[in-house]
Amino acid sequence: MEAMEVDSPVELQGIGQPEGGVAAPAGDAENANAALVMSDSGSSTEVDDDDDDGSAEGQAAAYTPPRLPATWAFSQRAVGGATSTPPIRRRVRQGLRVHYPSQTAAPSRGFPDFLLRAPAASTAEPESGSATEISESEDEAEGEEESTAAAAEPIDPVPPAGSDLSVTVQPAQPQEAATTNSSGTAEAERAEAQVQGVQVSSAVLSPSDENEGDTCTICFEAWTTAGEHRLAALRCGHLFGYTCIQRWLKAQSPSAKCPQCNKKAKRSDIVLLYAPKLRALDNTEQESLKKSLEQEQSLRRKAELESAQYKIKLQVVTNKYGQAQQELQELRALITETSRNLFSSTSSSSSHVLSLSQRADGSRSAQYSFSKAVLVSQAGGCRVLSYCEPLSCLLASQPSPHTTLVPGCGVKKVSVVNMRASQYVPIHSKQIRGLSFNRQNDSLLLSAALDNTIKLTSLLTNTVVQTYNAGKPVWSCCWCLDNSNYIYAGLSNGSVLIYDTRDTSTHVQELVPLRSRCPVASLCYVPRAASSSFPCGGLLAGSLEGGCFWEQVNEATYRPHVLPLETSGCTDIQVETESRHCLVTYRPGRSNPSLRCVLMALTRTPQQESSELPSCSCEPVQTFNAGSSCKLLTKNAVFRSPDGGGTLVCAGDEASNSTMVWDASSGGLRQKLPADLPVLDISPFSVNGEHFLASLTEKMLKLYKWE
Repeated sequence: MEAMEVDSPVELQGIGQPEGGVAAPAGDAENANAALVMSDSGSSTEVDDDDDDGSAEGQAAAYTPPRLPATWAFSQRAVGGATSTPPIRRRVRQGLRVHYPSQTAAPSRGFPDFLLRAPAASTAEPESGSATEISESEDEAEGEEESTAAAAEPIDPVPPAGSDLSVTVQPAQPQEAATTNSSGTAEAERAEAQVQGVQVSSAVLSPSDENEGDTCTICFEAWTTAGEHRLAALRCGHLFGYTCIQRWLKAQSPSAKCPQCNKKAKRSDIVLLYAPKLRALDNTEQESLKKSLEQEQSLRRKAELESAQYKIKLQVVTNKYGQAQQELQELRALITETSRNLFSSTSSSSSHVLSLSQRADGSRSAQYSFSKAVLVSQAGGCRVLSYCEPLSCLLASQPSPHTTLVPGCGVKKVSVVNMRASQYVPIHSKQIRGLSFNRQNDSLLLSAALDNTIKLTSLLTNTVVQTYNAGKPVWSCCWCLDNSNYIYAGLSNGSVLIYDTRDTSTHVQELVPLRSRCPVASLCYVPRAASSSFPCGGLLAGSLEGGCFWEQVNEATYRPHVLPLETSGCTDIQVETESRHCLVTYRPGRSNPSLRCVLMALTRTPQQESSELPSCSCEPVQTFNAGSSCKLLTKNAVFRSPDGGGTLVCAGDEASNSTMVWDASSGGLRQKLPADLPVLDISPFSVNGEHFLASLTEKMLKLYKWE
């Protein structure tokens, strides 16, 4: 027989009834409801209840349906044994609907909210998957309750929620078997055996251990990613099915709380989550590894910083060691010379021998020998040269080797350790006319260019750290050797601007020229010294029409002294600070057809009267003549001889493309160092006790060693 669904109200039995649902005695037939006779013909059968009274009474006497236990509440239509009951037509569908109370709904009004569907008793071998069918439609349950409430008799109370929900359902028997008790009993046994699989226990309603994170804690059903029972959460963070938590909050309103933590909640707190499953990843080990990595990185940065500091300290110690070694050699030479003088006074013959050996040693040590030539710029354009003692490198100005990528001009580093060009540092946008370092050994380069700016560049990082806009092309620059906070810039209009490195806005003072407005081609600072002939310090500015010494009276006051130089043709002025001598270079002219380098001694006239101020001047000491050509504004050099026996004067000769070396004491030419192109700048330097001379042309840098 097919499983049928019967919308038939059944009277609820008491809790004390047996579970098997045994039929009542025949004597109680008047208290039993009339059995509803069904046909097993199909899934939709209409049954007429308008049989005669005699047959109805006989059937009632022959068979009384068993009463169900009080665990389940069934609705039943009251018949009362009356024979005049009007005919009722019912639609019989597959399955039998059984109402049971919901776990989450409000207190029952007499009928449960959820439905349990069980197959009919006539099914011989039911499938395992069709034992139970639960419907959560509250609207359908309420509709059926209203349709049966009008004719229903009073029902037994609803059993408590904690009672066992196991039930055995037995439907009404067919009409053919209603005449005998034996056939009815057989049908009841078969129905009992069939419905024994329909058991709802608390174990079914509790979540399994392995699916604990995938089920709703209200209905213990798995939540879905779409639909009404999709995943939702409250503000406290607990997860539920959307319909379940909505009903829960609606039933407990207005004092609704979370089913798990009892925190206050409301329907607006419900948030839909878009996640099929939730899993908490254990990242304890990962976080521990991250923390260890951060600690290692911190230690590494600290070690790198300490390494850089130690490198700088090592470089400073190396420089000090070089200076100490140089001083030691000078002391040894002085001791040797003193001992020789003492020995020469006792023996004339030995003195003659020593003098010969002295001259021989002097002839050998007074020579510069070619060491190496370094290509600075393939395209040319080099202009000025300077030596950085802390980094032991020469800096030569040149245009950018890659004008399309990095336009402008900069300096090329040439290491004097391996005698190789290392790297290019971009600084200005136009040609550089002056380079200078201070006495602080901080590797801070001062540069002046025709782009109206002077800049301070750190050679440790190869970056420009400060820029000053002079407003006009800058031809020369220098540091204040008495106070490293001040720098000077010679402009194209003859003025000299004074800048304070502590003030990044503009210049602090301007020195206006007294006579001409020619460009300041050279700037040199003379430091103060305990000298009777020239004790004051100040700035020596040279232009094409003469020179002027700006005596520094105090930090903010400068007093000008016009030097007695020729009124035209002055191309360069250099100063030797120890001997207080300056070298003035003149171009060839009508009166003097050759290049002249005049060595002058700076003097100071003492104050004669109280009303007169002391004056500073210079007197010529020696004149050196070179070639007849001078088209470029070359820079010359005057410095102490490496052997400590006097002063050397070096100048570039355009006529012979060479570097001329003179002895200042005798005025004679000591050497002529050839070059391929005109020499533009000359710079002497010493490294680890060895003395060198560098000469710069437009493309090459030539190095000579004193031997």
